[in-house]
Amino acid sequence: NIDLEIPTGKIFGFIGPSGCGKTTTVRLLTGVYEPTAGEVTVFGRRPTKFNRRTRERIGYLPQVSVLYSDLTVWENINFTASVYGVDLWRKDRLDELLDFVELKEDKSKLVRNLSGGMQRRLSLAQTLVHDPELLFLDEPTAGIDPVLRRKFWDHFKELQDQGRTLFITTQYVGEAAYCDYVGVMAHGKLVLVDTPEGLRRRAFGGEVVHLRSRERISYAELQRLQELPFIKGRISRFNETGIRLVVEEASIAMPEIMEWCKANGITVEAIEEYFPPYDDAFVELVKHETEIK
Repeated sequence: NIDLEIPTGKIFGFIGPSGCGKTTTVRLLTGVYEPTAGEVTVFGRRPTKFNRRTRERIGYLPQVSVLYSDLTVWENINFTASVYGVDLWRKDRLDELLDFVELKEDKSKLVRNLSGGMQRRLSLAQTLVHDPELLFLDEPTAGIDPVLRRKFWDHFKELQDQGRTLFITTQYVGEAAYCDYVGVMAHGKLVLVDTPEGLRRRAFGGEVVHLRSRERISYAELQRLQELPFIKGRISRFNETGIRLVVEEASIAMPEIMEWCKANGITVEAIEEYFPPYDDAFVELVKHETEIK
């Protein structure tokens, strides 16, 4: 159950746990599946009715490898180029793509001798071989170490800078930070679509501030602090002398909190805006969705 529109030239991250419907959504958007209800349009057309010209505007990287293990890196990408009808004077183009994914020096290696990360990079190069303007990348960083995952996102940003639109699914909630917009899926339903900053704000009800005092703030003092009009939600402790507050706008609220503490004899050692991990934001959003149900 989803309803969304993806702006041109943006990176749209589609985030959720395994089995929530991310791959099914990609297959609907690429015309692999026909929707049982509602309407899907890409480039103003129903994906199941795409003609060849429209399909050539799309690149699709599936979760499952479609590489030929007994062929070399070069033979795999050259074969894909042939399937898409890329002209015979394509050597420079293919070398450029292999250089982009850092495989140019490995083009004579058999695919079966490549690491999982190298195979994934080759698959990305194949997805780009016909120069598509819209990319559907289904969990491109799954099973890849954190350093290589960051390299992949550097590649994706380069592709965006070249004018492409990217629809990327991932289980790694922290990758939301790299996206322009994020769609959160849970239990087969689209929970929300927002910017990464908006996702965090909606999860916690505002911006989060951490305050650390010299002595422990008493329960009675917390109750009075809670009554301030710009404090949203319940104040919590994150250690013996530290409290976490949710406010509408941290930059405005922090000076006022400092003034309140001074007036109440509380010595503040540190106060700063806190940015909760996107994993925590995702958990809060899914918890809220479950409570609504």
